[in-house]
Amino acid sequence: MDYTRTSLRPGEDPDEDWPDPSLDGEDEVFEKPKRPRGRLWWVSRGLAALVFLFIVIIGWLAITAPLSKSLEPIEPPQITLLAADGTPIARKGADIEAPVRISELPPHVKEAFIAIEDRRFYDHWGVDPYGIARALWSNLTTDRTQGGSTITQQLAKFTFLTPERSVTRKAREVLIAFWLEAWLSKDEILERYLSNAYFGDNTYGLRAASMHYFYRRPENLKPGQAAMLAGLMQAPSRYAPTSNFDLAEARMRTVLQAMADAGYMTQAEAHDTPTPVLDVRNKRELPTGTYFADWALPEARKLAEGGYVRSTLTTTLDARLQAAARDAIARYRPKGAQAALVAMRRNGEVVAMVGGTDYAKTPFNRATQAKRQPGSTFKLFVYLAALRKGWKPDDTIANTEITTGGYRPRNSGGNYSASLTLAEAFARSSNVAAVRLFEAVGDRAVIATARDLGVTAPIPRGDPSVALGTAGMSLLELTSAYAGVAANSFPVTPTAFPVPEQGMFASLFDGKDSLSSNQHEAMEQMLRAVINSGTGRAAMLSVPNYGKTGTSQDNRDALFVGYAGDYVVGVWIGNDDNSPLKGVAGGGAPARIWKDFMLRTSGKGPARAPKPRPEANPSGPVEPLDVPDLGDIPLGESNRLRIEDGTATFTGDIGGVPIDLTIDNDGVRVDGDRIAEEIERQRERAEARDQRQAERQQEREAARAGN
Repeated sequence: MDYTRTSLRPGEDPDEDWPDPSLDGEDEVFEKPKRPRGRLWWVSRGLAALVFLFIVIIGWLAITAPLSKSLEPIEPPQITLLAADGTPIARKGADIEAPVRISELPPHVKEAFIAIEDRRFYDHWGVDPYGIARALWSNLTTDRTQGGSTITQQLAKFTFLTPERSVTRKAREVLIAFWLEAWLSKDEILERYLSNAYFGDNTYGLRAASMHYFYRRPENLKPGQAAMLAGLMQAPSRYAPTSNFDLAEARMRTVLQAMADAGYMTQAEAHDTPTPVLDVRNKRELPTGTYFADWALPEARKLAEGGYVRSTLTTTLDARLQAAARDAIARYRPKGAQAALVAMRRNGEVVAMVGGTDYAKTPFNRATQAKRQPGSTFKLFVYLAALRKGWKPDDTIANTEITTGGYRPRNSGGNYSASLTLAEAFARSSNVAAVRLFEAVGDRAVIATARDLGVTAPIPRGDPSVALGTAGMSLLELTSAYAGVAANSFPVTPTAFPVPEQGMFASLFDGKDSLSSNQHEAMEQMLRAVINSGTGRAAMLSVPNYGKTGTSQDNRDALFVGYAGDYVVGVWIGNDDNSPLKGVAGGGAPARIWKDFMLRTSGKGPARAPKPRPEANPSGPVEPLDVPDLGDIPLGESNRLRIEDGTATFTGDIGGVPIDLTIDNDGVRVDGDRIAEEIERQRERAEARDQRQAERQQEREAARAGN
């Protein structure tokens, strides 16, 4: 065997013959010569790298694209929200039904989708090179744009990926397609594709689409119906038969021809397949829109069962109090201004919510989304922080004008005095006294008190104007803080769903805080003084009630927040552009709205007691609880009821015929001319449709004769 000598003795010729390696030599070291790496070594290392890369990809896909995700609907299913009495108030979410099973579908249903979307579905491994080449050739040689995505790739795209167009997303799509093909059977892939695909009209999945367009289970679809549904895949909104029937019919004929080309039916069968008749059964109900429903939906999604199951959840909304809230706002809101109201129980259950004067015009919720200055209603936290530091309502504080320093607030109307008790200063809403008290107790104590009561909005430190409510927050957050004082258990979390009853033992470990009995009594004494002798006299009731007025700088925001009995209510009035209100302060319109609503909670309001309501039907139509002042009530997709000046006008359609029905002191009047015109128009449409069908039949017979 050859050896290589790595060291030589002194004077030794490197070209001499090498000595026998078996001879002992202290300076002799011999090594095996390095052989060149053979093909087997490179192949083994390459295979090892591929295996490692495969393991990494499998792990990455298991994290970012778990197979279970393809079993979930790509849009949240429908949730029906009920008022506390069981009346449906909103239905939210996509039209989704249970998944389909390939073994239960007629052969022509899956054949229609395979013929038009992926004819080699059962022959490829997720990616079809022939389909890609055919699409590229068509795109280069014709004006039509085709895609080469397989059904597996489409499932990967709309289940796991975003709709962005990029090379990276396409690469992920291909990898996930291989992943799905490796772990699922072809029928399982097709089932998940059909159960999640979008079919237009906010409808997802074959079962929901079949029921929506034809009121028929997918297991009973006829060939023409299946072909029309399969045709929707290319452009669901464009080919939706409810809005573009002629396009949907033409696309259906394309699908039938593709089925004939694939051998699933004969040319004659494709020609003779009749155009299906739609059977869309519109639900005459208010679709989704209320401020309360929009706010409640995220919480409802967490409580829902998930998956493809439709859910029905009972909320805490009181339909009677919701109507009372809208009526009170309509009665006292300044013309042109916006208004919001939140009413909740002391435990945070919201019973009424108005986020604006007209949801149809602007669904922006001013009760939950708007961050407006609370004005003097923020003084609750200043005075409560003082009480927690040992101050008493009878302690005095200077009420003289502030003439030094960089911040010099003024009292409303320029009213000053040498001093006031804390109770007097709070009741009169003295600005200079509040700022002095804020500086005396420190901003840390005030901010900590606000945080303890559940306020999460940013509150700047080192800014004395915070004492007068310059830090913005939502009306819902502010009202919840007052609820914490009312219940003497805080923070209070506002909720749209019933709060479970807590036992005495559980309440000891719920993480909530409370005031001492002396502190709570002192705070309520000052809140009561606001209404009895201060700025909130317009809110006075015949029962003990507590509250605080608030008006931001230049009268941009006017508020009243308070409680009586079990209800805590916050009212805000302002302009969306933050422009000043003319002559509106917290002790004016907001206090009057608050009082009017509170009277309704006890049945003592100016309106007559409501008539007994029939037993609610949770599966029945949605009732419009959030419409503007009973002026224009939506009763469905095309029906409206207008009540104005003692006249009720119904505008809509009956059996597809538009109608105007007016009811007033003169009786009932029907616009008969319009009905006659519409009947004539429908007759002309029917004749034109019959003519088109006769012409198509003649063309088919001519084509068969030519063959």
